[in-house]
Amino acid sequence: MDLNALQSFYDGYSINAYEIFGAHMTEEGTIFRLYAPNAKSVRLIGDFNGWNREANYLYKSDLGFWETKIPYLEEYARYKYVIESARGEFVEKADPYGFYNENRPDWGNKVVNLYHEWQDGDWMANRDRNFEKPMNIYEVHLGGFRHNWADQWLNYGEMKDVLIPYVKEMGYTHIELLPLNEHPLDQSWGYQQFGYFSITSRYGSPRQLMEFVDACHNAGIGVIMDIVIVHFLKDSFGLGNFDGTPLYESSDPNYAESQWGTHYFDFSKNIVKSFLLSSAGLWLDKYHMDGLRVDAVSNLIYFHGDKTKGENREAISFIKRMNYHLHQNFPSAMTIAEDSSDYPKVTGDPSDGLGFDYKWDLGWMNDTLKYYKEDPEYRHYDHNLINFSMAYFFSERFILPFSHDEVVHSKGTIIDKMWGSYEDKFRQCRNLMVYMYTHPGKKLNFMGNEIASFREFDEMKELDWFLLKYPLHDSFKRLIRDLNMVYRHNEAFWKYDYSWKGFKWIDADNAAARVYSYIRYDDEKCYIVLLNMSPNSWEQFRVGVPTYGYFTEVINSEKDIYGGCNMCNFHKVQARKGECNGFKYHLDVRVAPYAGIILEAKMR
Repeated sequence: MDLNALQSFYDGYSINAYEIFGAHMTEEGTIFRLYAPNAKSVRLIGDFNGWNREANYLYKSDLGFWETKIPYLEEYARYKYVIESARGEFVEKADPYGFYNENRPDWGNKVVNLYHEWQDGDWMANRDRNFEKPMNIYEVHLGGFRHNWADQWLNYGEMKDVLIPYVKEMGYTHIELLPLNEHPLDQSWGYQQFGYFSITSRYGSPRQLMEFVDACHNAGIGVIMDIVIVHFLKDSFGLGNFDGTPLYESSDPNYAESQWGTHYFDFSKNIVKSFLLSSAGLWLDKYHMDGLRVDAVSNLIYFHGDKTKGENREAISFIKRMNYHLHQNFPSAMTIAEDSSDYPKVTGDPSDGLGFDYKWDLGWMNDTLKYYKEDPEYRHYDHNLINFSMAYFFSERFILPFSHDEVVHSKGTIIDKMWGSYEDKFRQCRNLMVYMYTHPGKKLNFMGNEIASFREFDEMKELDWFLLKYPLHDSFKRLIRDLNMVYRHNEAFWKYDYSWKGFKWIDADNAAARVYSYIRYDDEKCYIVLLNMSPNSWEQFRVGVPTYGYFTEVINSEKDIYGGCNMCNFHKVQARKGECNGFKYHLDVRVAPYAGIILEAKMR
């Protein structure tokens, strides 16, 4: 054993403690190691000893952990630990560092080998964190995407043949997977877990997940996974009171229990820091994940996510440590914060910030959806809900999210949040998507948003794919695909995402007309974006532009192929001399009710 690695574990800096602890298959047998310093005894039960508690005891080494070796174990052999506390109580526990578990409602571990012969060398060699590249993410719950003929979840292998071609067809750059750590309750979607080193057996084996990620990379698709480092479930077989003492949680009841009915991790303990840092490292190391999205960061920054209770200094220190060491060891992998707080420099360097690469812009999401819910006749009163985002946007590297959280718990789906009739909802949702794709920042959409699903997400059902039989839904999907393609293949929409060099307002203050206009730039082209948030139309809507020449309409959300009224600019629009909106030139553009329009021209 590497004693330096073990010391790093005790010091709270280990990024690969899974190489020490857990069950490891070797030529001489399978070595089991467990950290349970306050246990009176530890026993190993499993298939190999008939679940006999007296058959296999672990011995406690001078190095502070329990260990034993079992010869001739086959892969997928099942096992559990029996922990005897100092008070003589016996509790069966899952291995905190186990790599695989039985399928719910069982929870025992399985011995597995995490070796995979990867075929993604080119992808990994050329991967980076996408700061000056397009990134439009398709967020997926694997169980709710598509089912088989028997209405059952697809496994990782089947997902290769279904999800990857769909993501390619639609033009997304990345898939983001809701947590795949082992968890007992389907309804938690993986956010209340116990297997911090174990992929869920719902969809297959570790090797099958590796093959899925490998296939994504060879198809040019990145894979991001959600992780949860704030809290863990209370079930008796999990981490809670693990060795008869609160080993992973706080002994102070004021800080032990979370708002979700789970235990908070105690970040004052070095072994907790190594445990979580190594869990994150596992997904990047063994599974080649391209990024990790950290859930509920505001609950790490503040006790219980409540700013009035003060900063959680230990957790903040851990976040900085985690981001620093992940980037040192996996420099091309991303870390992403799902953070609803106004804490500064979340994407700042760990020396004076938290060290994440990206942060979800939940303020943008809330303001935007609030605006689109309003009756258009009254939107002029809340005009700043749309233009406010650009007042702060370059303070962080933001991702614009319409995530799973916005289509559950009776909130209504994205299209159902839109104001008005069935047809009005489609008009405004098409406009919304043009706005999202042309606003600075990377993009994220939860599955189902692209087909304008009216049913909220249900983890037990597949998406309502039958909706594509209806023209408005099928046309909406086509708009999303076309927006993805326009976004990906035009540098103006991502090259300068986090700089004023790539964005300029034309008119941010036209509340009376309820029309917003702005420019996205690259080094050669400019794109004029007009968003009509009203039911009014104009045959000639005048807008200032930075260059002369001809502008070509590349997207109009009211084009007939998207289900619109087809009031479009079918011919090139000539920019003419004449000051408007502070520019020397102007265009006169046809603007349909609720139209979202993108016009392209070369800079001259």
